[in-house]
Amino acid sequence: MRSRVEAALAKVRPAMQADGGDARVVALDEASGSVSIEMMGACRGCPLSQLDFAYAIESLLRREVPELRDIRAV
Repeated sequence: MRSRVEAALAKVRPAMQADGGDARVVALDEASGSVSIEMMGACRGCPLSQLDFAYAIESLLRREVPELRDIRAV
């Protein structure tokens, strides 16, 4: 599961890095289907990062790794 989460993040990472940001997996619990993602760099303090998280990262992870039940930004 971790490799599929990382592969999904790799799809949005270039756009985030172009703006000086990034994201990384902080915690992944396969048993409960939960993942915590940390927004980094410029994304950390950006007021639009929650929208980016919801519309880019969370929606992509739900499509690519459907067994995830809880996707959180930390």
